[in-house]
Amino acid sequence: MLGAGAAAIVAAPALQRVMESGLGAVADKDPTGLTGLLPNGGGFRYYSVASSVPRKSAADYRLTVDGLVDRPATYTLDRLRALPQTRLVRDVQCVTGWRVPETPFEGVRLSALLDAAGVRPGAKAIRFTCFDGTYSESLTLDQARRPDVLVALRMQDKPVAHSHGGPVRLYVAPMYFYKSAKWLSGITVTDSVKPGYWEELGYDVDAWVGRSNGRDDDPTG
Repeated sequence: MLGAGAAAIVAAPALQRVMESGLGAVADKDPTGLTGLLPNGGGFRYYSVASSVPRKSAADYRLTVDGLVDRPATYTLDRLRALPQTRLVRDVQCVTGWRVPETPFEGVRLSALLDAAGVRPGAKAIRFTCFDGTYSESLTLDQARRPDVLVALRMQDKPVAHSHGGPVRLYVAPMYFYKSAKWLSGITVTDSVKPGYWEELGYDVDAWVGRSNGRDDDPTG
């Protein structure tokens, strides 16, 4: 019994990786979202609103920053990696109720990219677009400048996997996880808030954990 228990402990991380990889691959091609009902060892659920999502490598990934800015920019993955990185460890809270505690994220503060671009007077919000071709999100300019909002390159102390929205995703620590757009490809500074994908379907635009969407979850921290 002791031998079997020890073997299970040794095998658990590998089995978890296999499960996550398998579920991620299936979810990539599941527009119904039914795979989102299946848990895995990491506690996350996989969900995509697109029928399929192309994969981006370091060679072909691009992130654009444009809109009401003085210096529009296009970032490669290597260029993002060369910028100062911030690491946060916070709970992840989904509006459907599941939570993954103390999840590390690491990346570039969104405020740093906005400062580099030179936000113009009259700008009030940010619109985020994704290379799945479907998803979008939004933040006010004040929300976007918070120190706990990242353009994330790493999650759980490894590069963000494709199934988790990689190679680059948004991470908005104090809000429900639908604000943390996966497969991030565009950051556009706008003169007003443009509701994102789920917000067009009735979700709250301001998605503070515990203070929105009719939920009373504990704030993330």
